[in-house]
Amino acid sequence: MDFELKSVSLDQSSRLSLDALLVAVPDGLSISASADNPLSRLISQALAPGGLEEGVGKLLVCFRPAGIKAARVVLVRTGQSRPSDVKKAIAAAAAQVRQPGTARVGLMLSTLTDVSDALPAAVQAMSEAHYVYTQTKPSAKPSPVRQVVIGVADASAVRDIHARACAVAHGIGVAREWANRPANHATPSQLAEAARSLARKGGFDCQVLGEKDVKALGMGAFLAVAQGSEQPLKFIVLRHQGGARSEAPHVLVGKGITFDTGGISLKPAAEMDEMKFDMSGAASVLGTFAALSQLKLPVNVIGVIPACENMPGGAAIKPGDVVTSMSGQTIEILNTDAEGRLILCDALTYVERFKPRAVIDIATLTGACVIALGAVRSGLFSTNDELAQALHAAGEASLDPCWRMPMDDEYAEGLKSNFADMGNVAGRAAGSITAAKFLEKYAARMPWAHLDIAGTAWRSGASKGATGRPVGLLMQYLIAQAQDSGTQKTTQRAPGRAKKR
Repeated sequence: MDFELKSVSLDQSSRLSLDALLVAVPDGLSISASADNPLSRLISQALAPGGLEEGVGKLLVCFRPAGIKAARVVLVRTGQSRPSDVKKAIAAAAAQVRQPGTARVGLMLSTLTDVSDALPAAVQAMSEAHYVYTQTKPSAKPSPVRQVVIGVADASAVRDIHARACAVAHGIGVAREWANRPANHATPSQLAEAARSLARKGGFDCQVLGEKDVKALGMGAFLAVAQGSEQPLKFIVLRHQGGARSEAPHVLVGKGITFDTGGISLKPAAEMDEMKFDMSGAASVLGTFAALSQLKLPVNVIGVIPACENMPGGAAIKPGDVVTSMSGQTIEILNTDAEGRLILCDALTYVERFKPRAVIDIATLTGACVIALGAVRSGLFSTNDELAQALHAAGEASLDPCWRMPMDDEYAEGLKSNFADMGNVAGRAAGSITAAKFLEKYAARMPWAHLDIAGTAWRSGASKGATGRPVGLLMQYLIAQAQDSGTQKTTQRAPGRAKKR
């Protein structure tokens, strides 16, 4: 979907050649009943008693209104026009323009007082509303919308915001696409090829390690999870070099379990099909790099994806087995369904070599996080206050929120083992926290945060499908880091007053 930004007034929008025109109607919008253009008159009439109902997302659909070139006009209430209001409203309006032949749609935001926060929310809502999964469903009909013309009062004032919004929307779409694909269409090898393709198009470096490489590195925990599957494991490393080579990178580590049966600790059959989404962390890394390929942020970012299946084959690890991680620490496998932390712990040890400015791992790690936070907020775990605050702020700004959870040392007590340095589970109580405490043992020498997206990465039921989260959060974090870095460089380079000689 192509988003075109234009400076357009209400009068001008009446004359645009469009198949449909969506118009944001905020609370308090005042338009004279004697307005001299057709769209203003239509809005004025709609705001009269008995017209457009109050409430965010309430709609009024008009077919071929007099004097307006668009075949259909959708007026939608945006309330106080907070980003969350705008996203809800535009999502509702977007559902009204899915009919065949609706290829060019207008989205009028020039009615809003401040469009800078509303614009990203509107772009995201339109993009998400018109995403259709077709990879393995040829009968599915793609969205007819090909172009969205966004009308604002002054396009030049929000050009950069528009570019960022479009890049993020693209990245969310990539993450949704890969997370939605069935496990036989998103194997570790296929993920690796997707990363290579992304690197070629985006100008990134991409390295893919196989089993021999991983063995040579001593990644015993990662190998242990993969050994029950016939699908070969892949360890994928992407590099975006946007800043100076001397600048420490931000590292994103995405859990890439392309299918999770639970291994020998087999999951119940009901809803096991949804375990294709267990690589949503990996998908979010691919989506973030897809966004970076368009935005070219001036920061260094490294993406790491340990990818494999967790299967109950004859060679699979068993409860009670002890494996040695890349760090040298030994792990007693008490539950083979706690496999995500096993592949992540070796990845965390691996990324120490980059001397990162920050490490963020993203994983559909625990059902306990779903119980704690539901599908609204991702779980945020970190012992680094600065990093945690930056991620929380990014989540709020991007409408992809997270919530910081406690990391008291006492939570690690349950990980003690009589037969290894640690067990891989610590019982049911506070399961998402004890999982984070396990990972913390492998990230102690780095600024590190863990995002548990088990509740937010996909939806179940009739609307089953990936959400693309937390690409929005990650990109907002990186955008803020790039802006902070640019401000610091400008300050450092600011010339002093020349001395007279």
